[in-house]
This record gives sequence, C-alpha cells and structure tokens, in this order.
Amino acid sequence: MRPWFARRLGAPRSHTHKPLVSPPAALAGSFLLLIVLGSLLLKLPMATHSPISWLQAMFTATSAVTVTGLSVVEVGGQFTLFGKWVLLLLIEAGGIGIMTFAAATLLAIGHRLGIGEQQLIRDCMNYSRVSDIAWLIRRILVVVVVVQAVGMALLMCIWVPALGWGEGTFHSLFYTVSAFNNAGFGLSADSLTSWGGHWGIVLVITAMIIVGGLGFTVLADFGKGWRWRGLSLHSKLMLVGTAVLLSVTLVFFMLAEWNNPGTLGGMSLSDKLAASWFHAVTPRTAGFNVVDVRALLLPTSLLYLLLMFIGAGTNSTGSGIKVTTFMVLLLATRAFLRGRPLPVIFGRQISSTLVYKSLAITFIGCGVLFAALMALSVTDAQLGFENLVFEVVSAFGTVGLSRGITDELSSAGQWVIMLVMFVGRIGPLTLSFLLTRPRQPVVRYPEGEVYIG
Repeated sequence: MRPWFARRLGAPRSHTHKPLVSPPAALAGSFLLLIVLGSLLLKLPMATHSPISWLQAMFTATSAVTVTGLSVVEVGGQFTLFGKWVLLLLIEAGGIGIMTFAAATLLAIGHRLGIGEQQLIRDCMNYSRVSDIAWLIRRILVVVVVVQAVGMALLMCIWVPALGWGEGTFHSLFYTVSAFNNAGFGLSADSLTSWGGHWGIVLVITAMIIVGGLGFTVLADFGKGWRWRGLSLHSKLMLVGTAVLLSVTLVFFMLAEWNNPGTLGGMSLSDKLAASWFHAVTPRTAGFNVVDVRALLLPTSLLYLLLMFIGAGTNSTGSGIKVTTFMVLLLATRAFLRGRPLPVIFGRQISSTLVYKSLAITFIGCGVLFAALMALSVTDAQLGFENLVFEVVSAFGTVGLSRGITDELSSAGQWVIMLVMFVGRIGPLTLSFLLTRPRQPVVRYPEGEVYIG
C-alpha cells in the first residue's frame, strides 16, 4: 500500500529505470531478429541468380550477421548486386552491434537516450563507465565512417584502374566493410589469393582488420589522447596483447611455411613476406586468405586453432574469448607462480572478479566447442576430425577460415555451425546469463580444502 499512498500524496517518483528486458536477452534477440530479416531478404528472387534453399539463406545470413565469413554458396557468383548489398548491410550492422547501430541511429536523428536505454546499451556493450555512453556511441559512429571511408578510398586507387569504376568501387566498398568488421566475406571463390602479392591490398586490408579488431573502447580511448600513460589499463593490455600475438604469428608462419610448396614455397621473397604478414593478421578475426588454408602444415593449423579461439578485442567487430581475457589468464597464472594473490600489470591490480570472469568465459567457450564437435562427429564424421575441429573453432571465433568442408556439411551439421557462430558472436558469458539466473548469495559458508594439480 505504501507505493500507492506515495503516488497519491505526490511524492517524487524514483529516477532509477531498469530496462524491460535483460541485456543478454536484448543482445541475443537483436541478432536473431537481424538473422531472420536477412534470411528473408536473401531468399527473395531478386537477391540471387538462381534459387537457394531456406537453409542456405539462413546459413549465409547467420554468417553475415555474426561477421564470420563461412558460406555454403559462392557469394560472388550466386548473389546479385541486391543480394550483395543485403550482405554488406548485415555485416555492417552485425559487426558494429545491432544495439550500438540502433543507438547511433537514434542519436543521429536527435533522439536523447533515456537512463534505461543507456543502461541497456552499456550492458550489451560490456562497458563499465557510467556517464559517457552517448559520447562513446557518437565516437563509434565517427570512427566507423572515417576509417571505412579512408580504407575505401585507398582500395579504389588500386581496384578502379584494374576493374573499372563500377566494379572497382563496389569491390572497394565491400572489402572495406568486410575487413573492418572482420567478416572475411569475399567476392571471389579464392578470397584474396590473386591479390596476395600486392602490398597495397595487403596493407590496407590488414590495417582495417586490426583497427576493427582492437575494439571501439580502445579507439575511443585514443580520441582522448595518444600518450601511453593516458591510456586505460584495458587499452594497454589490448595493444600489448595484439602486438605480441601478431609478432609471434608472423615469425612462426614464416618459419613453418617458408618452404611449403602448397603455401609460400613457390613465391618470391616479396610475396612471401606479404603473405606471411597477411596470415599473421587474419587467423584471429577476419578469415581472408591469400594461400590455400588446406595446404597449411599441422603446426600452423594448431597455432591457428589457438588464435581463432582467442579472437579479437572486447567491444570489437571480432569474437572469440577476446585478447584481454587471454591476457588476464596469463597474468593470473604468472601471479600464482610468483605467490601473489592478484595479478598486477602497468602499476594496476586486476580484481579477482575479472579473473573469475575470464576463467568462466574460457571454460564455457571450451564447453561449447566440445559439444559442437561431439555433434558434428555424429552428423559429419566422414569429413575428418581435423577438418571438423578447424571448422568449429573458426565458427566460434567468427573467423571464417575453412579447410573447404563448409558446403559439404549435412543439414544438421550446418545448423550446428550456425549455432556456434551465434554463440561466438554474442559471447559465451552472455549465453550463460541467458541459461541461468545469477543471484547474490545470502549465506556465506566456511572454506573447505580441496587438493588440486
């Protein structure tokens, strides 16, 4: 009765607004809605040169929205210009994040975000700051437009003279959007193999992939200043982790594949260096390739599995468990070996909550991969264990690299891969929140001793 009397007496209402739906449900629902809409558009007769099945349309839309790049049809030959535009828009909305995309649209038309809307978007973006969510959305919009415009202009300088104004311009736009959003969709069956020795293409595409994979919070942090000391701990971890992973992968790829006749063996020195750099960048996030992925040696394939599982940055256009999650786990391991209670880096201590969260994300991700691989071992065992593992990890990291079995998957296998792509994009932690009901404990228990290791 007290709330009723308070309203009758004119007492002020609470200014605390809670979103009508939980952030995990809103995030998952927005991606599902976009996938359904994309499937309907891709199934239209005007979208394809020849009819495709509903399953093919759903798989392609899921791959585009989750910015993966795996495809059961050839994009360049199967889809019309209308269909390619649909794919391009699905990639853009899925890469930026449909919630961020919607918020940016509202801000662009002058709508002021309410407290509940800001809280919902902040939680969906996994963004912890309280007061500057609208500033971050505007900064994201500016970064997306400016970076993609620059990338498109640079690619046009190469492709317009080679392909003509119409085809060259659309190629530049499509590959810019696909690279920045770490989607890996190409307009030819061999991805970018025919351009693998062109340093201009290699540098522009890889730069777009790296920028898109850093995460919008890192890019927004740069907008406040370029001094290292002024960057947040998250940005420092992301930059250091990315630099280390790129360097290690570049050296390993060159050493492992230098004389492999199926990859770098028959190339000139310049082409070898270009292809090595390209394949140091793409396996964590993007999915483009300039060499035949099926010809990679086993050590390289194993490294690729790790890189695809790690993925890109938080709030980025890529997926995986994220680079900062991997870095926190490494730092926590180092802290344990040194006898410290919590990891410390750059003069800052990382909380136990973040360590637990990183462990949960990694463990849930491994569980998803194991369950998917078990399912595919029943439905598509004839495709080979190594190929299935590569396909599943690529789908979870929304990378898009494949050993050529995507279009050979059974209908059940395609549904499994679609589910893995979806989980990989929304994140394993979001999945756990959807399946459980987190609550604060009301009782504290005495500690017990367990022997491990």
